[in-house]
Amino acid sequence: MNARYRWLAILILCTVICLPGAAAPAEKAGLPVLVTSCGQSPGPMKVQVFLKKLQLDHVYNLQASAKDLVAGKSAGTPFKSLIIVSGASLKGMGAAGVSINDEIARIKALIEEARKQGIKVIGAHVEGMARRAQGAAPGDNSDEMSIDAVCPFSSLLIVRKDGNEDGRFTTISQAGKIPLFEFEKNLDLEQLLAGLFRQDPAP
Repeated sequence: MNARYRWLAILILCTVICLPGAAAPAEKAGLPVLVTSCGQSPGPMKVQVFLKKLQLDHVYNLQASAKDLVAGKSAGTPFKSLIIVSGASLKGMGAAGVSINDEIARIKALIEEARKQGIKVIGAHVEGMARRAQGAAPGDNSDEMSIDAVCPFSSLLIVRKDGNEDGRFTTISQAGKIPLFEFEKNLDLEQLLAGLFRQDPAP
């Protein structure tokens, strides 16, 4: 490699290494964060695991309602962010004694209260295409209904990349001008959450 190409390679390497915040989303979200489900799938548990690992202040409640947001504000400890993980499980909803329509009604009221309080709503789908495709019966579209109830009304979206193979979330993102962050592996999700909830040091 001659000197010209050697310097070019060094310049490119330095540019890549020095890119500020390359691994972290430009968006930021505050703490504490409330994590809930729309559809009672196992997805929210995955999010909770990483929030715990990162030691981020959060509350995990699969059936959180608008009343929980009101209670937090009244107690002087308002939530700053709300993560709603879409993904419907007929088994999970059956165990909770709710239907997809019950879930949608709960989430609609939850988002309305969050907006009233200025809480950032983060829509997520973290189980990939396997969750979207696993309808328990022909014609079951409960998972898609949960997506429609959450994602178009979110401030940003977190989606496992293989769950967006058909561009479903890209379309929602572009239509509503909602930032979309995709991840491939669990480690990527952890890093994404760490960047999203990063806290600036006190002055």
